[in-house]
Amino acid sequence: MKANLAVLPGILALAALVASCRQAAPPPAPAALPVIATPSGVRMVAIPAGSFDMGSAAGGARDEQRPSGSAPAFYLDQYEVTQEHFQKVLGRNPSRWKDPRNPVEQVRWKEAAEYSNARSRVEGLEPAYDPKTWQCDFAASGYRLPTEAEWEYACRAGTQTEYTFGNGPAALGEYAWCKESGVQSPQPVGGRKPNPWGLHDMYGNVWEWCNDVYTEDTYASSPGRDPHGPEAGETRVLRGGCWNSRAALCRSAYRNDENPGYTDACFGRDVHGVVGFRCARRQPAPAK
Repeated sequence: MKANLAVLPGILALAALVASCRQAAPPPAPAALPVIATPSGVRMVAIPAGSFDMGSAAGGARDEQRPSGSAPAFYLDQYEVTQEHFQKVLGRNPSRWKDPRNPVEQVRWKEAAEYSNARSRVEGLEPAYDPKTWQCDFAASGYRLPTEAEWEYACRAGTQTEYTFGNGPAALGEYAWCKESGVQSPQPVGGRKPNPWGLHDMYGNVWEWCNDVYTEDTYASSPGRDPHGPEAGETRVLRGGCWNSRAALCRSAYRNDENPGYTDACFGRDVHGVVGFRCARRQPAPAK
């Protein structure tokens, strides 16, 4: 009996240690979302509707300040649009670094909208862009560029840290082709880890056009619910960083912008003409 009592404190201590380890275990990572294959051969992730904290609550750049936002359910390309698919749809390839597996780059905003309309027609969907004004009809069934809020919501994938993997950039090279990767050009899409929702290259590789016109106070002045950005302005939003971007430019909240009709391959501000995109489209309402 005494021997059993002697070992009892050790057993209790071991049980307490196991319990504390269980309590300290991190919560499970967000599950990857469903993926659909479109008739034109592009894989898209089904993003659910939801709310999130846009931008940086504190410590970020002035144009990142916004408390909250929301996005409707939508589909977003799992990968940046490739040179192969861009040429298949529009019959041309404006990229400087030619490789069919690479993201298309040096793309003007209007060219991205033209591709979206052409891809919609290929699949029998209603084009989202008016070919005269290039205004976007968000109620159309066809493809378009994501809004800035949609892009950031998808990029964050349920996280609120600076990057989806934490507040520091130490693991960025596992998820992005960026300056720290040491590459000298964009790389084939999907070569790095996806974010928690299964989206690849949301950081690095090429900058991505969003549908929105850029203003410095967009986040502070637009409505939180599904914001679409200002009606008019001189530049359009870019997101995500590129292959030669510093880690700070690849943060989920980092905002950049450029003239939508640029033609120079080296037009400054750490962008250097390496601009591509991915497409979004609305999810149809569930049948009643």
